[in-house]
Amino acid sequence: MAAASITRLQILSSSSLSPIKIIKRSSAFLSKNRPIYNHYHHRSSKFHTTLCCSTSNSSRTLENGSIVGDLLDYLNESWTQFHATAEAKRQLIDAGFDLLNENEEWELKPGGRYFFTRNMSCLVAFAIGEKYSVGNGFHVIAAHTDSPCLKLKPRSASSRSSYLMVNVQTYGSGLWHTWFDRDLSVAGRVIVRGSDGSFLHKLVKIKRPLLRIPTLAIHLDRTINKDGFKPNLETHLIPLLATKSEEASSETKETNTESSKAVHHPLLIQVLSDELSCSIDNIVSLELNVCDTQPSCLGGGNNEFIFSGRLDNLASSYCALRALIDSCEASSDLSNDTAVRMVALFDNEEVGSGSVQGAGAPTMFQAMKRIAGCLAHNNVNEGAIERAIRQSFLVSADMAHGVHPNFMEKHEEHHRPEMQKGLVIKHNANQRYATSGVTAFLFKEVGKMHNLPSQEFVVRNDMGCGSTIGPILASGAGIRTVDCGIPQLSMHSVREICAKEDVDIAYKYFKAFFQNFSSIDKKLQVD
Repeated sequence: MAAASITRLQILSSSSLSPIKIIKRSSAFLSKNRPIYNHYHHRSSKFHTTLCCSTSNSSRTLENGSIVGDLLDYLNESWTQFHATAEAKRQLIDAGFDLLNENEEWELKPGGRYFFTRNMSCLVAFAIGEKYSVGNGFHVIAAHTDSPCLKLKPRSASSRSSYLMVNVQTYGSGLWHTWFDRDLSVAGRVIVRGSDGSFLHKLVKIKRPLLRIPTLAIHLDRTINKDGFKPNLETHLIPLLATKSEEASSETKETNTESSKAVHHPLLIQVLSDELSCSIDNIVSLELNVCDTQPSCLGGGNNEFIFSGRLDNLASSYCALRALIDSCEASSDLSNDTAVRMVALFDNEEVGSGSVQGAGAPTMFQAMKRIAGCLAHNNVNEGAIERAIRQSFLVSADMAHGVHPNFMEKHEEHHRPEMQKGLVIKHNANQRYATSGVTAFLFKEVGKMHNLPSQEFVVRNDMGCGSTIGPILASGAGIRTVDCGIPQLSMHSVREICAKEDVDIAYKYFKAFFQNFSSIDKKLQVD
């Protein structure tokens, strides 16, 4: 069944209100073998679609109030951390949030809703309760926008045996064998020289399959099924772009070695210039990810699963973003709130968060200080910021390891999170997660108020444990923290899976956190 063309919105610049370019996805991109589109109306999405991997009608599985369709739209728009941040920016502006600039003075007021971006890959959004006073706490949900992927090297052009190849770096701890034999392309950001000599930041996404990493035929590697697939990440993980022509060879030799055409294939630069409608000579810098072109979609016998790349951690990011937007949608939603509701989406979590746009930077805490100072008209009493942080609470939201039915022994037998059973609260005695007995209790109380299920996870004692931004933020300023996540399978694969129901549970849980945490927190005294 052939898919119809889709009209989408894409933000192309970062520093101010981004120009909106309407991009039409060609029906040729989605052939009759691609997922079908089932349309249904949702108030927040003008061009809303649901992708289904089956040919059955999925509308029966979408209940009122579900954000799953909108999450699919977000995933399909957000091929990179830049696109994820730009799409979040668009949705916040549409919801009435005011865009701030970190380089300028802020003018804030109780009841106001604001946000800012950093590097167009990190975003902090917040809504101020109308009864907020300096020293009151911040209720924060933090997640990250990046995912393991391949990134183009600064000098990506290479050729082998009459093929044009694209040199890449591995980013994060990906399951790199899953990237072979996939329909790949590139997306990211480009710096373009304007007609007036200025430099413009633009986002680009080549939606058609452009690259491929082919596996070696089994006839040439007879022992692979016995010995395993163990590719060399430097020599075997190089995407193929095209066949090399004599014309391309001579053009490369004549190109100035300092230009982008010298370090990247002219053919690739031409594809980018066509997409951006600019001259190839005006492309002065690239920062591109390799991306899988297969759309995110619903799957499973009952369409109960989400099949997608980048679920870790865009699913958490979107649930947090929507929870903030929807928790202060009405003018009365902030009328009795004494706290500041905040969402922080960071970049570079997959490589340790040690960057200016990562959770290791003081971005969130600087924002807290500026908010408190602005609302106090810079007459901040002694210890006001410290008191505010002590009264604050952070939900570190990152995807969790669901129990794998074929590898159940990899989980501790009493802590095996299942799909469709709710959010997973993560514990680790060695502080790989920041959850404590107190923070877990408080967060579970939020769920109990709304009959929202939760599960608990600890790693086996004989296995290593991953970590996330929770301990980084908790130790950075002493904020109480709980680590939690939506259970998933195939984590760090090019194609991941989670349950549709768990996405809605996470959204409702996060929304309830913003609305009810103040009333729960004041009932418990520890120090």
